[in-house]
Amino acid sequence: MGERIAVLVSGNGTNLQALLDDAFCGPRISLVLADRPAIRALERADAVGVETLVIEPSGYPDRDAFDEAVTSALVRHGADVVVTAGYMRLLGRAVLDVFDGRWLNTHPSLLPSFPGMHGVRDALAHGVKVTGVSVFLVDEGMDTGPIVLQEAVDVRADDDWHSLEGRILEVEHRLLPRAVRALVEGRVHVEGRHVTITEGNR
Repeated sequence: MGERIAVLVSGNGTNLQALLDDAFCGPRISLVLADRPAIRALERADAVGVETLVIEPSGYPDRDAFDEAVTSALVRHGADVVVTAGYMRLLGRAVLDVFDGRWLNTHPSLLPSFPGMHGVRDALAHGVKVTGVSVFLVDEGMDTGPIVLQEAVDVRADDDWHSLEGRILEVEHRLLPRAVRALVEGRVHVEGRHVTITEGNR
């Protein structure tokens, strides 16, 4: 598999920063693509000289046209692997047709529990004792793709959203670069919904 990584962002970009700081992933990030301008994630990319691009949904007549624009940009920039890192839009078939099996996302829960936009809030509201982080291959559903890596995070009795999210982010910042490296190195193997990662040099 090729080694050019494109990262999709919408906000602060702490997961992007974890990728930029990673000795393997950072030098291979060739594009950071956002759905809105003037966000911290774009500043993080600019600070290290990574090319950035903003494609706003408001510039397109419908979701299909927006998806096609994002796909065309990723292809034009030679992306081999796509990573969703806090990107708040559900992209569709156009992107998947090109990047199926080469597109990773991270989610702040132990999927399939608490999918969607509010994984941390929903875990707290449900009163679970354990939640966590999932890194998965994107498919057509909402947080439904084959799981590449997971790690549990205990929910403490005194947790609120900020404290629990902080510990979840620490795990995301470790797991996401590991999963991206394994995918780039061709060590991620999928059979149905089951994913195995072969060992590599670390």
